[in-house]
Amino acid sequence: MAFSLQLNSPPLLPRSPCGKKLFQPSGITRRSSPSLLSSPRSLFTRQTLRTHSIVRASSSPAAIAEPDGIKINSVPSSPIEGQKTGTSGLRKKVKVFMQENYLANWIQALFNSLPPEDYKNGLLVLGGDGRYFNKEAAQIIIKIAAGNGVGKILVGKDGIMSTPAVSAVIRKRKANGGFIMSASHNPGGPEYDWGIKFNYSSGQPAPESITDKIYGNTLSISEVKMAEIHDVDLSKTGITKYGFFSVEVVDPVSDYIELMESVFDFQLIKNLLSRPDFRFAFDAMHAVTGAYAKPIFVDKLGASPDSISNGVPLEDFGHGHPDPNLTYAKDLVNIMYGDNAPDFGAASDGDGDRNMILGKGFFVTPSDSVAVIAANAQAAIPYFHSGPKGLARSMPTSGSLDRVAEKLNLSFFEVPTGWKFFGNLMDAGKLSICGEESFGTGSDHIREKDGIWAVLAWLSILAFRNKDKKPGEKLVSVSDIMKEHWATYGRNFFSRYDYEECESDGANKMIDYLRDLVSNSKAGKKYGSYTLQFADDFTYTDPVDGSVASKQGVRFVFTDGSRIIYRLSGTGSAGATIRIYVEQFEPDVSKHDLDAQIALKPLIDLALSISKLKDFTGREKPTVIT
Repeated sequence: MAFSLQLNSPPLLPRSPCGKKLFQPSGITRRSSPSLLSSPRSLFTRQTLRTHSIVRASSSPAAIAEPDGIKINSVPSSPIEGQKTGTSGLRKKVKVFMQENYLANWIQALFNSLPPEDYKNGLLVLGGDGRYFNKEAAQIIIKIAAGNGVGKILVGKDGIMSTPAVSAVIRKRKANGGFIMSASHNPGGPEYDWGIKFNYSSGQPAPESITDKIYGNTLSISEVKMAEIHDVDLSKTGITKYGFFSVEVVDPVSDYIELMESVFDFQLIKNLLSRPDFRFAFDAMHAVTGAYAKPIFVDKLGASPDSISNGVPLEDFGHGHPDPNLTYAKDLVNIMYGDNAPDFGAASDGDGDRNMILGKGFFVTPSDSVAVIAANAQAAIPYFHSGPKGLARSMPTSGSLDRVAEKLNLSFFEVPTGWKFFGNLMDAGKLSICGEESFGTGSDHIREKDGIWAVLAWLSILAFRNKDKKPGEKLVSVSDIMKEHWATYGRNFFSRYDYEECESDGANKMIDYLRDLVSNSKAGKKYGSYTLQFADDFTYTDPVDGSVASKQGVRFVFTDGSRIIYRLSGTGSAGATIRIYVEQFEPDVSKHDLDAQIALKPLIDLALSISKLKDFTGREKPTVIT
């Protein structure tokens, strides 16, 4: 039951041994892989037992205001290096964020970067993937938000809310924006990763114009405005009031389910999942979609409870790496390629915005997945009954989607990596369905990629194709759908090689070398059996607002349509991740069953040769191949 608690007299703050007041989150002694859904844990002792304060006044904080019973302190601070955001927010090791004022500086710099009308007396959403340090961080964010004049924070119970759900809640509740506490698909725990990003009122990640301002303000910050209020009990839904400011703890799932029911035909999917001749498997990877899987797949759609594995969100993701690919979701891969495999399998990542799709003994590449969804959306998904408005993909993603757009006579856009680049197109009514090769798929129902949406889209297509199948008749499978798609559109063989945590200096030198190479490259140059059509460093001009994003990936495009692309990823927390993408189009149906690594071997060898990757990094083999 919801409750309201009026708190006008904040407690005295703890003091350090030298007598200075400390601003710090609170919590409890930690257990290994604790469940975030079932333990009503106290929030009042943790951080003092474990580390130095995370927000500390270098001198006694000065009270700058006391509106409606809340004391707002000005906490002196100073710039900290390394707070420039990457492709999707600021990501570092947990221990970096636990340094005094590190998180507080970035949050205050954000408020300093926004026009006051974008947050003063407004509503902000706060959620996260449940990883280690989220609960402490939530208390810091809440207090700084109050200190800067925000009227209300809406936060998911236990600090949990998937990235897609945050976007959905921002849009439904007409919030001014929201904070997402996540390092996405990166590992969690005391020795691993943490991250923070801000989404605007449309639910989309903040554009570079804002993230650049945030970084600029981190370089000149001198104070953090923090309300002197009690920690909020995140374990119970309800409203807590502090004078003019309030915090509402909400069920993180209900608004998202309501949206999914408006997008998909749940009864159609339920008919499929209830068939005795169809089996389904979903691996939540002990990440945030564990909070959503049972309510959606089991309670709403009738799937068997044992179809959900690793369904309890844990602060360290069960000591796993919550990245849904063939390497890190190996348990699901083994099930789907084993004897008596289910008909359909899927997994999602740490914060719920990525997905992997598998059939019985069959892997669907993310590039193919978005193309199949786009090709079947109008028939199988009620939200698209009038047809998609337009399609888009990130530049490194294969050209499978391009061919669907051409056949359906739809507008098509190629954008840099980063979901924020899709948002303007959606808001302008130019884009409905989009995807990235990095296991991200979504549509304009929200402004983030959406793992569970992609799973429901595939289930809808399978359900639509099998709706008239009688018991005992052979069902249309994932592999059947993919092979039919290739027969219609041709197959784009695609693979990505990831070299994680490379030494940054060597990785940057390799990219500089490639940029020099493309600046001197000319059409017609021979690279083995391939003839160069053009080479460049991808630049994107937004067709909506005219903004320009440069240096988005080095491309070698050949006359037969084959491509080699090189990028440094901005989603890691340490070192540099080099990504190499190779793609080759094959119209010949007789060759569509080739293994991608075999079909692409000449191009992969050429990619390694052109880049001199081993010389620059010393790496012999990639960390992950997809």
